[in-house]
Amino acid sequence: MQSLIWLIITLIDLYVYVLIAMVVMSWLFAFNVINYNNQFVRQLSQVITQLTEPVLAPIRRILPNMGGIDLSPMVLLLGLFFVKNLILEYSPRLM
Repeated sequence: MQSLIWLIITLIDLYVYVLIAMVVMSWLFAFNVINYNNQFVRQLSQVITQLTEPVLAPIRRILPNMGGIDLSPMVLLLGLFFVKNLILEYSPRLM
């Protein structure tokens, strides 16, 4: 049971890093620091989008339009931190 909890916590941590990378890349694209002409950047952006978009799309449908500001990554991060802390809090009681 302990290794399953460790795996879930590790997957949540990895997904948080992917989500942060998606936010940083979107800022770099918005400020024209990087662009899609570079093949590596394009492939990395596609992989990150494929990993994050299935989870972010339903959150975007629920949140109101904020005039070009996407708050769905912040909502997802808060949710992931909540789930992680919930697991860590109740995991000693599961043993």
